Amino acid sequence: MTQTASDTTTYLELSQDGGGAHKFYEVTVSGTTVSVRYGRIGAAGQRQTSSFPTREKAQAAAARKIGEKVRKGYAPAVQGQRAARPVTRRQVASAPSTARAVAPVLWRFRTGASAFGIHIAEDRCWVGNQNGDVFTLGHDGEVLARYQLPEGVKCLVADDFWIYAGCDDGTVYDLSSKLPFAAYDIAPDVDIFWLDIREGILNVSDRRGGLTVIDHEDEYQWSRRSAGEHAWMVRRDEHAVYHGHRLGVTAYRADGSGELWHTPTRGAVLFGWQEDRAVYAGTDKRVVQRLAKDSGTVEATYACDSVVYACATALDGRYVFAGDSASSVYCFAADGTRLWKLGTGGGSALSMQYLDEKLYMVTTDGSLVCVDASDAAIAAARSGTVPVARDVKSAAALPTYTPSATVQTVSSAAASGIVVECVQESGRLRVHVVSEGYEPSWNVQFPRQIRRPGARYVVEDLSASAGGFYRVRGEIRQLV
Repeated sequence: MTQTASDTTTYLELSQDGGGAHKFYEVTVSGTTVSVRYGRIGAAGQRQTSSFPTREKAQAAAARKIGEKVRKGYAPAVQGQRAARPVTRRQVASAPSTARAVAPVLWRFRTGASAFGIHIAEDRCWVGNQNGDVFTLGHDGEVLARYQLPEGVKCLVADDFWIYAGCDDGTVYDLSSKLPFAAYDIAPDVDIFWLDIREGILNVSDRRGGLTVIDHEDEYQWSRRSAGEHAWMVRRDEHAVYHGHRLGVTAYRADGSGELWHTPTRGAVLFGWQEDRAVYAGTDKRVVQRLAKDSGTVEATYACDSVVYACATALDGRYVFAGDSASSVYCFAADGTRLWKLGTGGGSALSMQYLDEKLYMVTTDGSLVCVDASDAAIAAARSGTVPVARDVKSAAALPTYTPSATVQTVSSAAASGIVVECVQESGRLRVHVVSEGYEPSWNVQFPRQIRRPGARYVVEDLSASAGGFYRVRGEIRQLV
């Protein structure tokens, strides 16, 4: 926006000690237009613009917005004086594969930027890149939708059928409802490396070897500091949190009450996977190691030829897959026997997941790749026969969704609508269901940026979670 002498800009920040909020809010009045920019300190943030009939009404609206933020603790600041949160991107190199044959790639989708985030669900594939783009695709490679988030995507994690994207700015977005919304804010002093989530409990591993656990209401629960730094692995089940770092894997009780075990691994952990009874750690010493969840005992070692960037398994660990820094992908039997090694045909795999005899990988060039991992296809590939990989293109009119700090309003709830209300409770702003047929004491995981004391909203669909709260699945409208 080009400012004139009559334009006014108010810049506010909220930066709390002890790992609290680290946000800015900027309001600019230009004639009859009010522009609001907000986000994490040091980031470009999101922008919204509103028009008013007169300059006086625009100034009054801006004053109301500023007053709301000041009452929440924001204060005038000078932009640039406070540092942005630390962000570490994994430094990776990708050499050509030494494998004699190439994997049978069915299709490839280029996201346009380096990517680590991947999740393969029963109905679709998800991939997120460092431009903040998240794409959903069908298993046949058709691009279905795009989400544009304000910051680069660190990883994608699933909690049942809810999908969350962890971003460089410390915000974790819920992508499961009509529009993406900010569900968690991670403290600004945490340099996020990886995330996992189970029943609404978010687990964050970081550069310093820290582990931070946050509940569904975005409230801090507990934290630990493991012996090794650069914690690229965090996995959680009902019993424990498994934290992989430079010195191995450490398991903590799920409630944070203590350490269960620590096992040194052969090399620093760069990626982690889990099955019901074991966790798998890929390391910089060219191996994947399987550790028993109950004791930490190393049960098997899967030897690769280069640094392991990613690993995954077939159900119950029947097969173990690995991707290395030399653009190769491996398959092992459960006992560690190498079954095959093939070139990826396009960079090193940074994340991977197996489903229904297909291996999905996101590679160093930012591509989501689907490999036919059936026995017949692999046998043909090893003899030199592979299909021609299809390059998937996005449709020109691809649906695109962005986070919003505003919602549409309605005067009454439709018959299928569920009414929720924002209430002050023990000094916190909670969201409870007030429609009949729901547990009134359970909280709703709800967009934090649209919460207002006393406000009521109509939600199309709520689903109960095992953790004793509700999550939004449908559209949200404010009830006025």
